[in-house]
Amino acid sequence: MKCFEWEGGGVGELEQEGRDCGLRRRDFEAFGIVKVTMLKAGELSDMFASRIATIRRHIAPRFLSARSSHANVESLERLGIRIEPNVRKALSEGLPVVALESTIISHGMPYPQNLSTAKEVESVVKQHGATPATIAILNGVPCIGLTEEELEFLAQCGSAAAKTSRRDIAQVISRGVTGATTVSATMFFAAKAGIHVFVTGGIGGVHRLGESTLDISSDLTELGRTPVVVVCAGVKSILDIPRTLEYLETQGVTVVSYGTEEFPAFFTSKSGCKAPCRVDSPEQCAAIAESNLKLELQSGILIAVPIPDQHSAAAEHVETAIQTALQEMREKNVQGNAVTPFLLKRVNELTGGDSLASNIELIKNNARVGAQISVALQEKMR
Repeated sequence: MKCFEWEGGGVGELEQEGRDCGLRRRDFEAFGIVKVTMLKAGELSDMFASRIATIRRHIAPRFLSARSSHANVESLERLGIRIEPNVRKALSEGLPVVALESTIISHGMPYPQNLSTAKEVESVVKQHGATPATIAILNGVPCIGLTEEELEFLAQCGSAAAKTSRRDIAQVISRGVTGATTVSATMFFAAKAGIHVFVTGGIGGVHRLGESTLDISSDLTELGRTPVVVVCAGVKSILDIPRTLEYLETQGVTVVSYGTEEFPAFFTSKSGCKAPCRVDSPEQCAAIAESNLKLELQSGILIAVPIPDQHSAAAEHVETAIQTALQEMREKNVQGNAVTPFLLKRVNELTGGDSLASNIELIKNNARVGAQISVALQEKMR
């Protein structure tokens, strides 16, 4: 494309239009535009007008989007949010980034499986064209993206790290302690950084007997108010899946199953619940996400990816273990945010490690799909 200016070196309407949109001379060159002298003073051709329209429709929005991303990164750092250099570079250049939670590292798996899994998941994201950004609060500092040393530190902290949902963010930061972010807290920081895709194992939901206890995960309300694509293996099967889906509908959350009509149940691909919508490719997911962002719906999108059949735990075996773990939970009066870690640990023990092996495989599979969606979405937004 060519940038036209008035003969004699004066600034022409096209360049002035660019200036009005926030573009400078060197910005034209950044978009591969070559300046040539073509029109004499007083002449305005259809071609010239067309170039102005092109600036308005295509070039300025792309440039301002990149500039906005860069400004957003800088504003986050002024707030005390630390952004890992690779993540910072990707965000500034408008490249695909995938957010990852840290509770799965600290509370979801024992050491050293948690560390090796975290590294493998980040590697999968990279292999499929995106930059991983594991989110956590380290010694009171919110971090978007962790170094290998920081991953090691968090993995060794284990459950000593504070399990941090949205409600806990301010107090964890103010006390200067380390916090592992849940789905809701990770979504909050991802949205603040302009990261549109977030990968996790499974989301929280309405707990069994939730109709009497009102134990409902803040993941669900966060999905209702934060425009991030959450890629997971469905709702953890220790929860009440039908009621969780009802609650997501109430929150206005788009719920989609990937490659299946049935909503998956974390350890297994079958839940007995039909998904509201089905997609079969990253591009279809990206199209939904793009519409959501364009319309500024301000709600999230849940992409439920079934665990591959070869890694799926036997549903009956897992369900028996869940019922036993639930009974033990009631007998020991386990409450609050200790419930999910307790149940996952006991189910893993009762299944002889089968559920942990399934958990590791499903998160890697989610990372693959999430990275592909992030790449497809970034292509659409260019």
